[in-house]
Amino acid sequence: MAGDVARRELRARVGAMPWAVRLQLRALEAAVDATQRRDGTVNRFLFSLLVDRQAPANPARADAGGVRSVDVTVDASTGVRARVYFTAGAGAEADASPRPVIVYFHGGGFTVFSAATRPYDALCRTMCRETGAVVVSVTYRLAPEHRYPAAYDDGEAALRYLATTGLPAEVPVRVDLCRCFLAGDSAGANIAHHVAQRWTAAPATTPPAVHLAGLLLLSSYFGGEDRTESEQALEGVAPIVNLRRSDFWWKAYLPEGADRNHPAAHVTGEAGPEPELPDAFPRAMVVVGGLDPLQDWGRRYAGMLRRKGKEVRVVEFTEAVHAFYFFPALPETGKLVDEISAFVESTAPSSTA
Repeated sequence: MAGDVARRELRARVGAMPWAVRLQLRALEAAVDATQRRDGTVNRFLFSLLVDRQAPANPARADAGGVRSVDVTVDASTGVRARVYFTAGAGAEADASPRPVIVYFHGGGFTVFSAATRPYDALCRTMCRETGAVVVSVTYRLAPEHRYPAAYDDGEAALRYLATTGLPAEVPVRVDLCRCFLAGDSAGANIAHHVAQRWTAAPATTPPAVHLAGLLLLSSYFGGEDRTESEQALEGVAPIVNLRRSDFWWKAYLPEGADRNHPAAHVTGEAGPEPELPDAFPRAMVVVGGLDPLQDWGRRYAGMLRRKGKEVRVVEFTEAVHAFYFFPALPETGKLVDEISAFVESTAPSSTA
């Protein structure tokens, strides 16, 4: 009886969201379900027709917020691309103080979306405008065609691109690569963690071309064979993430035959050793939604970081569902952008920029 009451209360909280948001979430769920094939592949053509609208880059003309964007090729051999967002005026603007850089990895269960997907394009524009950073949103290779560790390889490739090539000529601003933040949501948060672990474990250069100043992880997609309390309590209640979809995404990305205790998915130590985090592994901001089935994994991840002696700040939005940041009208989205801005601003400019 108590469980039934709790589920009714959870349903009521989800149902309190604006009807337009609930309708869009239902449409996204229907598109995901319609395009996940029984053989483990994804019908991306149908997915794009149903919900994945693409926004073009605008290198020549700024949007209403003063943000421009340009698409670049990160690695021609793999087809990895990125969209670079920046604000720039005329004349002296190009000589302003170097900007921090946010390298962003989109979500989508490793299987769908890109940097050009409209909600991600809008989110990255907002982050660019509000933080003053240059945002580099990575379109990595998707599963199941490109399983583990392809997405992590592509994340590292994006950092190497910044270190060796820098920004394209169409971006007339200077950046401080010692203030580079890795950010991502859902599967993109998973990618950001693993890329940070790899990058900080690599032999250091003097000085490092790209120094990681922080991690920004939204609705982090980690997992394990054991189901968490929040996964069970919100099953069939919360939008987007349920056990069936989540299991499909892990099966698509992980090596064939691997289970969810694989170290790509399970990083919190309950079912195996915790990951080794180098001394240079950066501080983190972990964003958790109180109506997101993944919330317990986010809290466990933060606990793992603390046990490793890392600085971590958990930001909780009690009434936030998974992917709430897709919807600018939700009050939590504005609060999230404020938190991201404060986190970026709390890192002082480097003396070598």
